[in-house]
Amino acid sequence: MKVFFQKPYIFFIVLLMGLAAAAFLIKNKPAIEHTDSGMPAKPVDVIAVRSIPMSPHVTAYGTVEPSVSLKIKAQVSGKVSYLHPNLQSGSSISAGTLAIRIDQEDSQVSLNQSEADLRANQSSLAQLDEEEKTTRRSLQYAKENLRVGEKELARIRGIWEKQLISRSTLDAEEQKVLLLRQSTADLQGKLNAFSSRRDSINAQIERATEQVKGQTTTLSRTEIHMPFDALIGDVLVEEGEYVTLGTYLFESLAINRIEVNAQLPIQQMRTLVSTGLLSSSQASQSGDLSLILKRLKLSATVSLVGGSSDAIWEAELLRFSESIDPIRRTLGVVVAVDNPYGKVIPGKRPPLIKGMYTAVDLYAPEYPAIVIPRSALHEGRVYLVNARQRLEIRPVKVLFQQGNLLVIESGLQAEEQLIINDLIPVIEGMPLLPEVDSHFEAQLIQLAKRPLVAETSVQIEADIQRAIP
Repeated sequence: MKVFFQKPYIFFIVLLMGLAAAAFLIKNKPAIEHTDSGMPAKPVDVIAVRSIPMSPHVTAYGTVEPSVSLKIKAQVSGKVSYLHPNLQSGSSISAGTLAIRIDQEDSQVSLNQSEADLRANQSSLAQLDEEEKTTRRSLQYAKENLRVGEKELARIRGIWEKQLISRSTLDAEEQKVLLLRQSTADLQGKLNAFSSRRDSINAQIERATEQVKGQTTTLSRTEIHMPFDALIGDVLVEEGEYVTLGTYLFESLAINRIEVNAQLPIQQMRTLVSTGLLSSSQASQSGDLSLILKRLKLSATVSLVGGSSDAIWEAELLRFSESIDPIRRTLGVVVAVDNPYGKVIPGKRPPLIKGMYTAVDLYAPEYPAIVIPRSALHEGRVYLVNARQRLEIRPVKVLFQQGNLLVIESGLQAEEQLIINDLIPVIEGMPLLPEVDSHFEAQLIQLAKRPLVAETSVQIEADIQRAIP
């Protein structure tokens, strides 16, 4: 060390050598390689925006009621002498079957009396006709006698004027003529009275006829026949019980057709009336809600709430209520289902009976519309893949929502690529790697259509055949 510090030139030599080595290394250092630090393309699922057939529908809820519900009451008083064995709550009786008979004795007696009075009056009328014929003949004879008598009187008077007979002979002949005139007048008066007598007897006949009709009707009311194929409701009478006029006997419910009076939230009506199927001119020409909705050509189905998916019935739209419920803000809609007891599958498809809670789906005719899934909308905006394969965020205007589907009024064009999955993070302009989900597109088209009840019916028929032992 002493030698090193004693000879300074050696230090400078070493320093120069180090600087030379460093310069050589810096000069011969390889160039730094730069890599692209941009965001990588993110894979996304997309569907093509298309105008597809859309069947708008809304759902109302209500309970099943029979189309006809009759509360049968007694129309006569008397003792119940017969009850049909099936006249029990829950049983069914076919149309025309005798259900109840009330004792007919009193009604039959009254009918017999009225018929006897009618026969007596008819007999009196026949007797009057014969008397009139006889009186007319007697009057004809009396008039002939009077003519002869007056002729004889004129002859006698001429002889008397010649003083050939006495005055007493003339007086006697005049007396005969007076008697003939009196007899003729009496017969004419009797004949004239026949008209009023006939009117009186005809009035009695008419009265007796009406009494017979009334008693016959009363007698027929002692038997109550079923007016239609019916399911029996409440039964409030027993055999041998005495009932009075107006007594409630039993309730009969029609089984060939039921009705559902459902309540539809008024907000959902926009789904049907905003489809463009009803022009504004048609709506303004009539204030009749039923007429306006009829022009929409709506169809309907009925299904059980919480029931099997096979329990669906085609329904007929009958009418809408004339006003909106001010408390519930709902519109009443009434639909009918024919043959609600047909095609029953135990445990799977029950009959539609009174009181069942059902859903009524109203469908408008199909029309082309741009439909997207509800999940593709993000606070009023949708995510699209533009022509440069980058993210585009665009606001859209929704016409209405139907379940998990949205009908777009404006903001989308056909064949644009709509992103259907979530993006994290969401940066407009970020590169994307789209992949078309054709299976989701097919599902979207199927959901937009109205479900075919006919397909369900085929399955029901198959289930019924398997259920038959």
